[in-house]
Amino acid sequence: MTEKRYYSSDALEAESRVISCTPQGDDRFCVILSATLFHPQGGGQPSDKGTINGVNMLQAVQDGDEVIHITDGALETGPAHLTVDAELRALHSRYHSAGHLIGLAGEKYGWLGIKGNHKPGEGRIVFEPTGTLLPVTVDDLAAEVAALVQRGDKRAISETAGKRLVTWGDLKPYACGGTHVLNTAEIGTIRITKVKEKKGQLSVQYELDR
Repeated sequence: MTEKRYYSSDALEAESRVISCTPQGDDRFCVILSATLFHPQGGGQPSDKGTINGVNMLQAVQDGDEVIHITDGALETGPAHLTVDAELRALHSRYHSAGHLIGLAGEKYGWLGIKGNHKPGEGRIVFEPTGTLLPVTVDDLAAEVAALVQRGDKRAISETAGKRLVTWGDLKPYACGGTHVLNTAEIGTIRITKVKEKKGQLSVQYELDR
């Protein structure tokens, strides 16, 4: 089973070991590591990218208890130095964190976030009603999330009943396995681009500046 260090560490470089490397076509390889810093695609968050011993790590995917790393070159079994693309990780963390704040803002209007897409350029949170619904507009949500960003709350991660909980300051925590900013101010401006209610669900689209 791959040790998933991204759950507890924000490190962008670390030592690990290549357990196996299997060819997948002419120029792709599936690599399993003893431990990984690379967050795999999942939970609405895109995969990290980076290098393993200087070889490009193109995508990480969850496969049961293992994380499979797709590389563009073969790797020998043994010691491995991992480097995560810092700029891409920061962007993904900002988008995922913004999704949390939009979810919190939506709850004030009687909506509960049930799923999200945190891929840059495709940011979207889908909500279901939880009780009495209040009218909500693009401007309403934009103001709510801007206030949460400006609070500059520090991230807090805990675990309850085997679930990893993520929040900032005294905000409501969400169970989540993604990567997140250390401080809400790092998210920057969240632009709410569309709010649409259809078939009993509310869809909120959002973007961030690069």
